[in-house]
Amino acid sequence: MTSMFHRSVLALAAVALLAGTSVVNAQQQDQNRALKKYESGTKEFWTHPPDDWFLGDETEAQKGLAPPSGPPTGASEAELAAMMKKIKLPPGFKIEVYAPGVLAARQMAWGDKGTLFVGSFGLGNVYAIKDNNGKKEVKTILKGLNMPTGLAFKDGALYVIAVDKLIRYDDAEANLDKLGDGKVVYDDMPSYAAHGWKYIAVDKEGWFFLPFGPPFNVGIPPTSVSQIRRVDPKTGNAEIWALGVRNSVGGDVDPRTGKFWFTENARDWVSDDLPSDKLNMINKIGEHFGYPYCHQGDLPDPKFAMGHKCSEFTPPVLNLGAHVAPLGMKFYTGDQFPAEYKNNILIAEHGSWNRHKYQGARIMRVIVGPDGKNAKQEVFASGWIEGDQGYLGRPNDIILAKDGSILVADDWAGAIYRISYSKK
Repeated sequence: MTSMFHRSVLALAAVALLAGTSVVNAQQQDQNRALKKYESGTKEFWTHPPDDWFLGDETEAQKGLAPPSGPPTGASEAELAAMMKKIKLPPGFKIEVYAPGVLAARQMAWGDKGTLFVGSFGLGNVYAIKDNNGKKEVKTILKGLNMPTGLAFKDGALYVIAVDKLIRYDDAEANLDKLGDGKVVYDDMPSYAAHGWKYIAVDKEGWFFLPFGPPFNVGIPPTSVSQIRRVDPKTGNAEIWALGVRNSVGGDVDPRTGKFWFTENARDWVSDDLPSDKLNMINKIGEHFGYPYCHQGDLPDPKFAMGHKCSEFTPPVLNLGAHVAPLGMKFYTGDQFPAEYKNNILIAEHGSWNRHKYQGARIMRVIVGPDGKNAKQEVFASGWIEGDQGYLGRPNDIILAKDGSILVADDWAGAIYRISYSKK
């Protein structure tokens, strides 16, 4: 007679065999399914995009790759504390948690009275962070907005851009508990969310640079997107400053020249190592940066080049690497960091998804003169990836603090970090 122990072992073996068979069958099904393909050149696609619109047309080599989802509740304080020990910085620099519990944190903006405003990705929230005797209080001040990733603060007003509306909330810091509906000051924007989330950079005249991404991975874009506009928030007047831009969610005005620089995410589904994401500079109004005809300054698109040569378009100041996803960036204008950091660019890289081994998820330092020539980059802060595809966090914006330190937003961990320097 078979013992109870033996019957249990046999049962477990049968379960393991079935489970293994299921995994093998699932893998075979995935290998046998047709490559995903999207008819993205139609108005129906733009106005009612499928849930996975951003995937683009798969290739056999990268079949099955898809963006990972972060923890819905962010990282705990214990997890954040452990993470801080893993971040690598140059000698003399220190990283610490500035504020936990800032879910899906995106662009940051300082209020005149020291309030840190933070937008969010996906949740529809805008936060205000106040310092109460050394402890950071995170307050949700707006809810239910459509991708309010971009923020600016000017003349006492908080500006929030939610895909197709630029909204002004007057006297914001005095009314954190009752901001109201705000006033729409500019809305000449497509309503689709696909690459519609935005970032705000304020120039010396108080106008806003706003990026407009195309509603797909690659294709001939609608005429209202793949561009950067300069908008006057007082009048609603707007100018188109750049064309041929794929997806930019970060930029800053050079304090030396007043010119606008911006990061750009290149197309997916070419290969793990092509094309490179970019850092660009606008020298004159109306420049074309190549999308969708040419990528990284020297790579004609295999489908959409259509006879165009890369020499027709403005080349990047610097190619940053494939699928690193550069987002928020700032010129360092503080006095706390070593003198050689003055006017360097710090870029928050969100990190890969369309790559078998992720890269990015770090902060890069770019050393470059005001003419944009001879740019070079080096890693400033890293350690947010473990193994091939293990995110601990995903930096996406940088802002300078009054004391010369910088703050970093992380939408994966749902936190804000502070990086400071001391000679010791």
